[in-house]
Amino acid sequence: MTTTNRAPSGRSGPLANIRVIEFAGIGPGPHAAMLLADLGADVIRVQRPGELPDPNRNADALLRGRRVVEANLKNPSDRETILNLVAKADVVIEGFRPGVMERLGFGPDDLAQVNEGLIYGRMTGWGQDGPRANLAGHDMNYISLTGMLHAIGRPDEKPTPPLNFVGDFGGGSMFLVVGILAALVERAVSGKGEVIDAAMVDGAGVLGQMMWAFRGTGLWKDQRGVNLLDTGAPFYEVYETSDGKWMAVGAIEPQFYAELVRLLELDTDALPHQLDQARWGELKQIFVDTFKTKTRDEWAEIFDGTDACTSPILDFTEAPNDPHLAARGSLVEIDGVMQAQVAPRFARSQTVTPTGPTRVATDPASLWPDS
Repeated sequence: MTTTNRAPSGRSGPLANIRVIEFAGIGPGPHAAMLLADLGADVIRVQRPGELPDPNRNADALLRGRRVVEANLKNPSDRETILNLVAKADVVIEGFRPGVMERLGFGPDDLAQVNEGLIYGRMTGWGQDGPRANLAGHDMNYISLTGMLHAIGRPDEKPTPPLNFVGDFGGGSMFLVVGILAALVERAVSGKGEVIDAAMVDGAGVLGQMMWAFRGTGLWKDQRGVNLLDTGAPFYEVYETSDGKWMAVGAIEPQFYAELVRLLELDTDALPHQLDQARWGELKQIFVDTFKTKTRDEWAEIFDGTDACTSPILDFTEAPNDPHLAARGSLVEIDGVMQAQVAPRFARSQTVTPTGPTRVATDPASLWPDS
């Protein structure tokens, strides 16, 4: 399968000529499909009949930017319809446990018979092999084995799950997309398809490579909340303000730390040295007491436009009104739901604001008629 001599898709973005079939799942699979659609790919989501969004409720915004085909993969007629689409596709995404797609007759070997250039992306938590491969799990389970969950939290407190950023999305969908893009580049040379085993347990470990590197050189301890980037350092911390809100401080480099101290109106000579780890607790308490003398917005105004690497912590309601995010259009309302705009941005291959989740199934016969 190649994309040469293909009629224009009517879409824009660097992936506008790429066709993707997403077998419906939850979490990182749909997120990966969304990212590809955001970048212009024509993504068709295949799902069972009766699963379209309720017209009276907001739809899952992870499903934005693609069309839906309803199909029962156990029905011979529907199977043939989907196989015909596979023959015209560049990429397939599935997120089931190992062996499920093979039992349905839609595994990589099955689909290679109708499209030898197909890139087959498999999204799982544990991977396609290993002792846990066929076990259930969620984000927290996948990152718990990698050391990442253990590292996140305060001293002498339980580990703090970082929402599902590290496993599902950072270690999962992002690595699946990287694999798909790499396979598309390689296919342009070889003309051959590829199967991608994207496991969250693998990706989460790679996300933590800097911590592994620090640990390897003696700069990271296995104790939570005592290291440079885990709130152990007083200059990389969050501080409560007088109104019960919070400021984020990330003043690591000496010049940025000096600016922080100046704007806090503290006497540098009277403070413990920035890198005197034995006195970090003392320095942190000074910062705690100082930040509580003003409201968050008062501190935000003081630090605005400076290199002190200090910023207000906003909630989801406040974020769209931040002047910087607003100027860039980083957040956008689609179908009444506030959400993130497409990223990254391109100078030449312009992306557009995606459409909201579709509420109407598409007739498969109308899809990709030129191939």
